[in-house]
Amino acid sequence: MDAKRQLGEFLQTRRSQLRPEDVDVATYGGRRRVPGLRREELALLAGVSASYYSRLEQGQASNASPEVLDALARALRLDDAERRHLHELATGTRRRVVGRRPAPERVSPATRQLIATLSDVPVVVLGRRGDVLAWNTPGHALYAGHLAMDSPDIPRQRPNMARLVFLDAHTRDLYADWAAKARAVVATLRMASGHHPEDPLLAALLGELTVKSPVFATMWADHRVKFGGDAVYEMRHPLVGTMQVTQQTLQTADEQAVVASTTEPGSPSHSAMTLLIHSAVTGRASAAQDRRHDAPTRTG
Repeated sequence: MDAKRQLGEFLQTRRSQLRPEDVDVATYGGRRRVPGLRREELALLAGVSASYYSRLEQGQASNASPEVLDALARALRLDDAERRHLHELATGTRRRVVGRRPAPERVSPATRQLIATLSDVPVVVLGRRGDVLAWNTPGHALYAGHLAMDSPDIPRQRPNMARLVFLDAHTRDLYADWAAKARAVVATLRMASGHHPEDPLLAALLGELTVKSPVFATMWADHRVKFGGDAVYEMRHPLVGTMQVTQQTLQTADEQAVVASTTEPGSPSHSAMTLLIHSAVTGRASAAQDRRHDAPTRTG
């Protein structure tokens, strides 16, 4: 991924979405050939020269100071997530790309302890590219019961949340408002691409999704970003029906996301989630017992 190109595309996209009337720029009734603000108008608002701003958008400059970036963020009306993304993109333009294959991501013992403690709550641990690094039994049952429980344990076979959302029919049907979930996934990937512009595996994932999903390609071109946080989705689970599920995301020290899914106590959604978790846990215990019974018995 070219960090300079990403920076330029982000600035251009945000500029095109900002109308002159949003920032009190006079148009004098003239016909405008471009959507949103012109480059020189944005540069004037940010207090930088039009030529310098043009070079930033064209990927020909990599020395923007934090002060200039903050001025651009104010002019573009960026929120906190977008402002952070802008700074990370600018930092990426100054990095020397090594090109080495990143080390496989692993779940720390502390995170595994957390997963074990939350045994009655669906939990999924996602890596920086959205790879499923681990899940507990309820998490597997909620998100991907059609996949093997042990699939996250094998790096080459790990499910990827973005692939599931855009390319897997089961996951698409799981969300009543699939587009909202898809936009959140794309926005999270956009943040990751700004923070890790040198990651070849992330670049390969983005290329694959762009080719295989026209919807992803369209959403990716919008350059939306977001922090991890809480989100409420209506999930239509094939076993227990519709639930209102709150997905809460906690960030670990090694840039992994622990996603816990909860429902409002006493609600029909809570009853449905309890049924799903009970079925998943008892089903797994029963399967484990059957495997023990079927195991060959050694004789002396």
